[in-house]
Amino acid sequence: MNLQIDSSKLMAELKHLSTFSDAPSPAVTRILWTEQDMKARAWLKGLALEAGLHYREDALGNTFIRLKGSQPDLPAIGTGSHTDAIPFSGMYDGTVGVLGGLEALRAIKRSGVKAKRSLEVLMFTAEEPTRFGLGCLGSRVLAGAIELEKIRALKDSDGIDVETARGKVGYTAPLETVLLPKNYYAAFVELHIEQAPLLEQEKLQIGVVNAIAAPASFFVHLEGEGGHAGARLMPGRRDALLAAAEIALAVETAALATDAIDTVGTTGLLEIHPAAINSIPSKAKMGIDIRDIDGSRRDQAVNQVLETIKKVAAKRNVQASIELINADPPAQSDPRILEAIRSSIATMQISSLEMVSRAYHDSLFMARVCPMAMIFIPCRGGISHRPDEFAAPQDIARGVEVLARTMLTLAEQ
Repeated sequence: MNLQIDSSKLMAELKHLSTFSDAPSPAVTRILWTEQDMKARAWLKGLALEAGLHYREDALGNTFIRLKGSQPDLPAIGTGSHTDAIPFSGMYDGTVGVLGGLEALRAIKRSGVKAKRSLEVLMFTAEEPTRFGLGCLGSRVLAGAIELEKIRALKDSDGIDVETARGKVGYTAPLETVLLPKNYYAAFVELHIEQAPLLEQEKLQIGVVNAIAAPASFFVHLEGEGGHAGARLMPGRRDALLAAAEIALAVETAALATDAIDTVGTTGLLEIHPAAINSIPSKAKMGIDIRDIDGSRRDQAVNQVLETIKKVAAKRNVQASIELINADPPAQSDPRILEAIRSSIATMQISSLEMVSRAYHDSLFMARVCPMAMIFIPCRGGISHRPDEFAAPQDIARGVEVLARTMLTLAEQ
């Protein structure tokens, strides 16, 4: 089979997509349902029409671009990712999976091969949590992984809720219509940059992702008692920051205690009040993320941290409350899809590495509705979510070819 990936066209499209940004080049900022996001969406739909493909959008703006198969009533083979970008990030995260997926469909169409099943690229709405504080917004609703009332209750920093925000940009259909029908996809394969340095360090060309870790994320609110830094003596102080410091160390301890390399714990947010050098912190807010590819092991670490929070609060005489953000289950890749990926790699005679994804992806939620796997390509230095994020054109083209061949294999099954 002669699959020709148009690398020059794809790289030009990735570059052009990066210009839809609220930040100056090379940084990319593209927030959900803003002017730049809507311009990018319109441009993507134009590419679909230019390629002679069909597209549709749902009530959240999840966008489906389809190449019809010879038996279009069969469940389709899906691929895709996201195009929203956190503030001052790079041009490859998510976008390689969307535009690369589109180029995979175009290459298949150019080859003259008619797949039995339809092939589809899905651009997910709001994989990043930037606007409403919840990641994978579109894929959660597609998969039925969240109650719709929780989606409706989400508000951005300006107090605008999801229903109002989506209505302003023309997405007015009921949220209930977003849920994917049963057996919509036979398989889903996501192409993504690695966002870690393993492939580059090992000088390997493709990552075969056999599991996706999922975080348990929560806020810890601590309230002690403030006062003048000089006038309040040390005995009897109720310092919220010191309680937070102990808890942050406990997160590290709990992650290390599992003796598993795949358990990671991070305290990524710490806000204190009143944040004055000569004032005892009376309040603290912490954001904690604990993740693993083993759900029970992750939950064990979470429970250890929660027990420590109780003990620290009692010892330091501060009030503590927990606000759960999410605790999604990890996902395992489907053996049949993994075999199709390995077969494509063997056909192309390229090198690969079996690996896990410790970053969050929409495929985590697609695993709830169909068999799933992911393909990683190297990224320079493992850098992501920064303006200097970079993936080489040859690595992108190679990943797209692996994706195209994998989708065709799955489409005939």
